[in-house]
Amino acid sequence: MHKENYNINIACFCNENFINALVELKTFFGFNLILHESLKDFKNENINAVLFDYENSKKILSLNINKPKIYIQEKNKINIEKKPEVIIKLPLNILQFNQEIINVCKKFEFNNNSLINIKNYILDKNERILKKNNIFLKITEKEIDFIEILNSSTKPLSRDFILKNIWNYSTDTDTHTVETHIYRLRQKIKDKFEDSNFIKNSKKGYSL
Repeated sequence: MHKENYNINIACFCNENFINALVELKTFFGFNLILHESLKDFKNENINAVLFDYENSKKILSLNINKPKIYIQEKNKINIEKKPEVIIKLPLNILQFNQEIINVCKKFEFNNNSLINIKNYILDKNERILKKNNIFLKITEKEIDFIEILNSSTKPLSRDFILKNIWNYSTDTDTHTVETHIYRLRQKIKDKFEDSNFIKNSKKGYSL
């Protein structure tokens, strides 16, 4: 059986029979199986996700970790009170089980990498939205690039720099072009969040 290793570490808190089955099959998995005696040991590991069953549900779901918690629901088992992020129902063949685990971790990593904290806002590059609390603003891909590059810069960026690197215009282009784009974005942010100072403008250029 072919497997592809994504360097994924999965912590397993399941009953002994299930763990023994996983250990026997671990050479077929595209992830590393990490077994722990206690939660204390687990917290010090570089873990991509947590695999757990009904017997361990209360202690795992109480953990405050920013990692996927994958619940293994065995046949004829009752549902747990608090619904986890991911549920894998057994029985499942090895290929399906392996792919389910990998897909969960890759999706989480993708979504996590698309979120950028800026001031009191979150820039979601995947969904193309700027959000604050429960308020969301749809923005364009260029506007995302513009906000992201402003956020990464330690100094204000000039109109010429923005023209060339964000909107891909030549420096011969009228600077009113970039000013129009930025004005529209600032107006959208002001209207949605009542914030006139998210993007600042000075003689040196634009900054956050």
